[in-house]
Amino acid sequence: MSVFERYLTIWVILCIGLGTLLGHYIPAQFHALAQIEIAQVNLPVAVLIWLMIIPMLTKIDFGALHSVKEHWRGIGVTLFVNWAVKPFSMAVLAWLFVGYWFRPYLFEDQIHSYIAGLIILAAAPCTAMVFVWSHLTKGEPHFTLSQVALNDVIMIFAFAPIVGLLLGISSIAVPWNTLLLSVSLYIVIPIIFAQYLRRYLLKIGGEKILQRVLKTISPISIIALLSTIVLLFGFQGSQIVRQPLVIALLSVPIIIQVYFNSGLAYWLSRKFGVAHCVASPAALIGASNFFELAVATAISLFGIDSGAALATVVGVLIEVPVMLSVVHIVNRTKPWYQRGIASN
Repeated sequence: MSVFERYLTIWVILCIGLGTLLGHYIPAQFHALAQIEIAQVNLPVAVLIWLMIIPMLTKIDFGALHSVKEHWRGIGVTLFVNWAVKPFSMAVLAWLFVGYWFRPYLFEDQIHSYIAGLIILAAAPCTAMVFVWSHLTKGEPHFTLSQVALNDVIMIFAFAPIVGLLLGISSIAVPWNTLLLSVSLYIVIPIIFAQYLRRYLLKIGGEKILQRVLKTISPISIIALLSTIVLLFGFQGSQIVRQPLVIALLSVPIIIQVYFNSGLAYWLSRKFGVAHCVASPAALIGASNFFELAVATAISLFGIDSGAALATVVGVLIEVPVMLSVVHIVNRTKPWYQRGIASN
């Protein structure tokens, strides 16, 4: 990783602070940006998210899906946690913490919106940052690549139904047209464009040209990520300054679900005798969230000033430091993990 990527946590924290201050002191400018939308989709956010995820998706070789069988136990653990546990565990945590235990301390008219935002946040596994987490844990790169490719394919078909189901159970009205539009804009179109770009580059110049272009456009993802953070926290700046307790309370179920799902994936991997180089990225893929998609979907469904948008932005706030702590835990517990493999 470059020095810039290595200290990404610092840049994220600085951008969070900058966005919050700008949103608090010049709210009119951010309000004007918030009004630039088509079909309830905010165009500045959409453009930044495309710039963020398309370079990352271009790195993904969907041909790697043939290698799924080589790591079938690790793939099975991650799929189980990602799609059968994580969205539902977050829904339970959101109902308990936001709907009941923290309810007296939150804004009553935003309770359902907060819950919706937390559910949306957990409904899709991370696509981009997983490669960074895997690198930091010396994860098996082919497993990470094939798992991300498989998750992206599943996400096209499963994200909208899972969100719709859980929001329906929460008695939250689901604007299906907007939800399906979000899936098309932030999953289907970027994947199609990125894979077309990848195949075109391979056709005209092979792997050498592909890697050269990826190296050139990779900084665009980081710049777009940091710009998105400034913009999102600018949109929510006044709320964040006025509601520090709300931010702290919303972070509780997010932090719990990250540690719960990463711990579950790590433990199951150990039980099934999965090598540590596969178990470590499996734990991180199982716990991380596709917050770019979550933020865009929450804004599209409920609006920029909604509790749902705020909840997903809180996810951005704690994603990097919490996931880095999971990386540290996974690395430090490698001897314990391998003793368990040997005893099975």
